[in-house]
Amino acid sequence: MSFREKVDGATADVDFDANKYQIELDTTQGKILLDLDPSVAPEHCRNMIGLARSGYYDNLSFHRVIEGFMIQGGCNRGDGTGGPGYMIRAEFNDTRHEPGVLSMARSSNPNSAGAQFFICLAAHSHLDGQYTAFGRTANAESLAVVNKIGALDTDYNDRPREPVIINTAKVIETSK
Repeated sequence: MSFREKVDGATADVDFDANKYQIELDTTQGKILLDLDPSVAPEHCRNMIGLARSGYYDNLSFHRVIEGFMIQGGCNRGDGTGGPGYMIRAEFNDTRHEPGVLSMARSSNPNSAGAQFFICLAAHSHLDGQYTAFGRTANAESLAVVNKIGALDTDYNDRPREPVIINTAKVIETSK
C-alpha cells in the first residue's frame, strides 16, 4: 500500500465542519502543539493529519534549522530530499508567515509539497502567497519550543549539531 493510500484511509473520517484538529509533535526538545486551519488550506491539513495518523512523522528529525527564519522537518531521508511518494497542489492564501506559522516546504514547483513542513521563527513576508500556510503554534509554550530549536547550533548544511527528533506526531480531534 502506498503512503497516499494510507493517508487517504487515515483521513476518511476527517470532518472539518464538526471537529477542530491539532497536531502534537513530541520532540526531543519538548512538545509543539499546532492548530490546523482548514479554512485556508483543507488539503494540506488533511494531508498532515493522514501522515501523522499513519506514523510517517514518528522518529523523523528537524533536519534544517535557520536561526531567525524557520525550523523544517518531515523528511524521511533526513536531508531535505525525501517525501511520501506523492505531491499535493498548492493552496496559497492570505495567511502571513510570522512567528509560529506552519507552512509546507516545496521545491521550485509550487505543486510539489508532500510531507516536509516548516514553522516560522520570525515574519518573512517574501513567503506570503508563495508557500501554503495552514496552521500555527497553539500556545506560547509551543512557540517557546520552536524558538528553542531555532536557536540550536547548526553545521554548514543548517543541520542541528544536536539532533532534534520528532518522537511522535499525534492528531488531537475535538468537537467544535
